[in-house]
Amino acid sequence: MNQSAESKVPLDDKYAGKVVLIVNVASECGHTKQYEGLEQLHEQFSGQGLAVVGFPCNQFGRQEPGTHEQILEFCQSTFGVKFDIADKIDVNGPSASQPFKSLTADNAPISDTGDVEWNFEKFLVGRDGKLISRYRSAVEPAEIAPDIQAAL
Repeated sequence: MNQSAESKVPLDDKYAGKVVLIVNVASECGHTKQYEGLEQLHEQFSGQGLAVVGFPCNQFGRQEPGTHEQILEFCQSTFGVKFDIADKIDVNGPSASQPFKSLTADNAPISDTGDVEWNFEKFLVGRDGKLISRYRSAVEPAEIAPDIQAAL
């Protein structure tokens, strides 16, 4: 079955052909420790074609107040993060970034759709750019490893 361009998650060309784990992140959240697990996934699977991408967001409890440079410094010095950290964005509402508009759309190809509810929601996107699955904040990164392996 052919996939239309509209059903693909709009990502930078650098992620074309990769399995991508997209996460809305925050430095002052109770789930911030998940950076460690995300980095472990990055180390385990990046050589096989996984890209982990953190999207800092300040929409939930104002838990990501820093500048891009401050966020990078925190992630690298506290958790040894080597995966990509994008510029700070909104994930909900009229100013939501385009990838998150696609990931949360009512017509997304998964049953769990709608707004992001909190920091550290995770979205797994296949090599074809199509959303595979969504994981809410409480799901630890290690729990996603089997789905990542299957997608690779």
